Amino acid sequence: MEAIGAITRKRRATISSGKGVTLKQVNGRSAVDESINGPGDSGNIVTKRNVTDLPSTTSKERKKRIDVPSDRQSCHRLQESLLSSASGYRNYRGVLNWCVVMLVLSNSRLFLENLLKYGILVDPIQVVSLFIKDPYNMPAACLVIVSNVFIVAALYTERRLSVGCFSERVGLLVHSINLSITLCFPVAIVLMVKSMTPAGGVSALGVYTILFLKLYSYKDVNKWCREMSHAKARSLARSLSCSSIPQSKGSGVDYQVSYPGNLTLRDLYYFVFAPTLCYELNFPRSPRIRMSFLLRRLFEMLFFTQLLVGLTQQWMIPIIQSSMKPFEDMDLPMMMEHLLRLAVPNHFLWLIFFYWFFHSSLNFMAELLQFGDREFYRDWWNAETITYFWQNWNIPVHKWCLRHFYKPLLKCGVSKWLGQSAVFLASAFFHEYLVSVPLKMLRPWAFMGMMSQLPLAWFVARFLRGNYGNAAVWISLIIGQPIAVLMYVHDYYVLHYRDGSAGGGPE
Repeated sequence: MEAIGAITRKRRATISSGKGVTLKQVNGRSAVDESINGPGDSGNIVTKRNVTDLPSTTSKERKKRIDVPSDRQSCHRLQESLLSSASGYRNYRGVLNWCVVMLVLSNSRLFLENLLKYGILVDPIQVVSLFIKDPYNMPAACLVIVSNVFIVAALYTERRLSVGCFSERVGLLVHSINLSITLCFPVAIVLMVKSMTPAGGVSALGVYTILFLKLYSYKDVNKWCREMSHAKARSLARSLSCSSIPQSKGSGVDYQVSYPGNLTLRDLYYFVFAPTLCYELNFPRSPRIRMSFLLRRLFEMLFFTQLLVGLTQQWMIPIIQSSMKPFEDMDLPMMMEHLLRLAVPNHFLWLIFFYWFFHSSLNFMAELLQFGDREFYRDWWNAETITYFWQNWNIPVHKWCLRHFYKPLLKCGVSKWLGQSAVFLASAFFHEYLVSVPLKMLRPWAFMGMMSQLPLAWFVARFLRGNYGNAAVWISLIIGQPIAVLMYVHDYYVLHYRDGSAGGGPE
């Protein structure tokens, strides 16, 4: 009787038509399911959605059905385990929280171990010395200032072309010379000037690389505008830059610039500082500057800069210094151990850098300039192929490659595979350009690392799918970068420190 009482206190649902039947939940299953379908009929079970169409039962019938042994003993139904993909279960928030807690605890242990072993290594003055050896001699800053010469040269060439003083062939020649010097001139200065530090060289070459891509886009778009002007067309297939665009709602621009009215210093310098590599005559503009948004991004930039510096000095440098001896002795087990030790902080720093640059810094510049297009990245963390990752983690570079390199190659009759290979080849060149030149040693590790993405991309796309492909992308990011870092640091250490300081490491 106690069991009966417990069951009768279950929530009931009264059914409208016919005789009175009460729906009772017994062991996770409605008693009316088996009363209507039979205890063995699992293929045609009546659900809660159509119980209103069933006749109700009297209290005597309810009592009679409770006494049926099958009703009391049935506690199973056809179902999948939650961790099975066929179950359709997707709520793994608890597992994600567990991973975060474990990550915090494990890294806290490493942080405490590092403090106990090395003490506090963070030194802001040492960071300044990475960029400047002599406060009265700053070649990197001077090199950045000189870049204005190439900007003015590009504008002068376009003005001559717009009025017909230069033919298209002469204009192309002048632009080619200007762009070539833009890439080669800083290389010569970095290699010749002894006071140029590696960090200063990377910064200066990064500025010149961005300037090269911007001026190339500036040249192309103005050429397309001239072609459109000569053809008396109103639209441009490859760009909306030169078309008469209707004024968008909320835009802070009262008019649309048309060619050659865009050939001004103000227009060109706006493009130089705008967070994009693709030139347009009329960029989308935000209606106003949001001060709260601007201050948040500024705070993030300052905070993450300090965090990057502190983690590099406290975490990365000691691991790199201790890795030199295993690399010199070619001790493979110890090399693997140090590589895995370096993988975690290196990847952590890379993620912080991504947020600092692509979200905080670019959004800060965009807000300050009221630049409307804020798509600087897409969901690369969900990438299931290597190709998807490279197409979505750096949208400004991807748009430039697509607009000014890949599509022109396809138009010339190059196949898609060769076009993609050419894009990776150009990317590999610039990666090596930004690493080998500032370190003043020619090593192919960055170039080989980028070119190895081609067979890896083919393998992942061919044999891995879904979560397996996403895991492969993450593994390539976590393991690939530390290998290149250790290779360059080892070679730099051998060239500059091994003979001069026995047992020492790079500062």
